[in-house]
Amino acid sequence: MGSASREALASSKAAIAAVAPGALTLSTGEDLFAAGRIIGASPQFRGLLSDPATEQAEKSALIRRVFGDDLSTDALSLLTTIASATWSSTDDLLSGIEEVALRVIATSAPADLSIESELFEFGEAVSSDSGLELAVSSSFGAPEAKVALINALLHGRASEQTVVIVRHLVLQPRGRRIEELLNTAATIVADTKNQSIATVTSATPIAPAQLDRLRVALGRTYGRELTINQVVDASVLGGLRVQIGGDVIDGSIESRLNDLRQKLTA
Repeated sequence: MGSASREALASSKAAIAAVAPGALTLSTGEDLFAAGRIIGASPQFRGLLSDPATEQAEKSALIRRVFGDDLSTDALSLLTTIASATWSSTDDLLSGIEEVALRVIATSAPADLSIESELFEFGEAVSSDSGLELAVSSSFGAPEAKVALINALLHGRASEQTVVIVRHLVLQPRGRRIEELLNTAATIVADTKNQSIATVTSATPIAPAQLDRLRVALGRTYGRELTINQVVDASVLGGLRVQIGGDVIDGSIESRLNDLRQKLTA
């Protein structure tokens, strides 16, 4: 993301904080997702909004003309702020709308709801079934069929917030794989709560008490609360592999054997 887009995103996130507490709802985020898909579907529309030569007032007027009768007051205000900013590219603009929508939905969720954990669980289910992954990812699938599939898969198994997020991601993937889509969304949702996500991979399940101790220790190191996603993978042989953002702490036996092989062949 270019420097102009980083500034635009910062101002867009600040606009969320300016809304009265409790005013942002799931519907606000859903409205923003829908508007982002409409903008994304029109090259001319998104081109005008992301063109630095287009005046801010012109962008604002365009947004209000197209969406004024269809969006809630808060959603329209946020979308106007986002679209009026200067973005480095059309894709950055769409990413900005998506991120603000995700943050709004995270803000509107009950305090005890872990959207990021639900997204992780859905991702694990999809990655374990190639047919399912193809069904939700294929560019040839009808949007209505994808929505129906997501609704069927998550009904009674995930919160309404997670269903809304996943539906949007499969409707507007923008060239991203489903795993990337879900990981990015979960990271943004966690960050809204000033948390990060640690993915812990081990050969066998880790006891909850051990996971909690690991979470506390890593949280002290990184200076923020962590949500732990546990992955069981027999290929790691033993030990742990921990990934937090771009950081990887690999203490698995598999990693040590690989290091040994490299030293022997050097």
